Amino acid sequence: MAKFKYEALDAKGKEVKAEIDALSSDEAISKLKNKGLFPTKVEAKGGSKKTQVKKTGRQKKRRSGKVKTKQICQFSRQLSTLQDAGLAILRSLRILEQQQKPGTLKRVVGYLAEDIEGGATLSEAMAKHPKCFSELFVNMVAAGEVGGVLDVILSRLADFLEKSERLKSKIKGAMVYPVVVMTAAIAIVLGLMIFVIPTFAEVLSDMGDGADLPWLTQKLLDLSDWLCNWWNAGMVVASPFVIIAFVKFIKQFRNGRYVVDQVKLHTPVIKKIVYKTAVARWTRTLGTLISAGVPILEAINIARDTSGNEVYARMLEKVHHSIRQGDSFANPLRASKTVDSIVVNMVDVGEETGDLDKMLEKVANNFDEEADVLVGSLMSLLEPIMIIFLGGMVGTIVLAMFLPMVKIIQVLM
Repeated sequence: MAKFKYEALDAKGKEVKAEIDALSSDEAISKLKNKGLFPTKVEAKGGSKKTQVKKTGRQKKRRSGKVKTKQICQFSRQLSTLQDAGLAILRSLRILEQQQKPGTLKRVVGYLAEDIEGGATLSEAMAKHPKCFSELFVNMVAAGEVGGVLDVILSRLADFLEKSERLKSKIKGAMVYPVVVMTAAIAIVLGLMIFVIPTFAEVLSDMGDGADLPWLTQKLLDLSDWLCNWWNAGMVVASPFVIIAFVKFIKQFRNGRYVVDQVKLHTPVIKKIVYKTAVARWTRTLGTLISAGVPILEAINIARDTSGNEVYARMLEKVHHSIRQGDSFANPLRASKTVDSIVVNMVDVGEETGDLDKMLEKVANNFDEEADVLVGSLMSLLEPIMIIFLGGMVGTIVLAMFLPMVKIIQVLM
């Protein structure tokens, strides 16, 4: 046996540091969980590498790609049903492995069964496949194993993932229409500027110098000349892709993500949708974790890492620090000024009554519904706006082309 140093959180969220005897780090983690602790760091004392379990050739060749959320939801519900029926976890996994179609999830389920046969818990086995099972998923399963309510937890996880995916799909769907319209508008304008306007300019060449042309027509011809340079036209076409690439690059850094998220939260039209969806996400995650029995500090850490918004990730980090110092949840949340007073009040009432998880779930449900309404309203508003925008662009070009004709007619009359 070797000694392992560990850092863990107990059921009350208090940090515990000590040592434990075990054959491997996996066994040490399993022992700590059996004691009701949630390990955050486990390492061999003295940094010895002899305590690490050697992987077999088959384990080294394991590959687990990303799995669709819909498949994970279905897997969670099926496993929950089998657990509720009283089947052993290993047998349940073998049944689900046989039912799965050939693909990534089938291989992953097989790997889970192998690890459980080797003595690992389900959460430990899932933790080896981060592309399939998020940190939230793994910690929820771990809490279900400790509390003996794995079937309930898996069902809640499926509900959680379905609601999150439904809202994400609605937002993506709302963005498709303006993107398609803007792409069509740019294509139409470029086509007119590059192929139609130069021909029209030749017809107007006998009118004398540019001073004789209306101001709008002259500006249109100048823009057409600029775009007829293929280098300039290429820059116009490539600019959206450059902007997207730049945003993705700066989002690799924490400060960059913070700036991007702050811009989203202050951008007209979409700021309310971004706010509602971000708050709904972290409150639902936190409420689900707390209801599963995960200690409050560990739950906040997981909600922070899975919030998807750096503004609220930093807010949750401050809340975590304040709670460790003995403060309540509501006070640092109120001081952050990142949420409405209704959210703060709901959290405050939840802490007083001991129903924080239920209050957070209510906030998430309310904000999800409001986000749905906002997305629907945005879709209804975008259609006429896009039509007016596209019509205005084409109309301006047509007007600029016909103004010289009107001038010619006036001269002839």
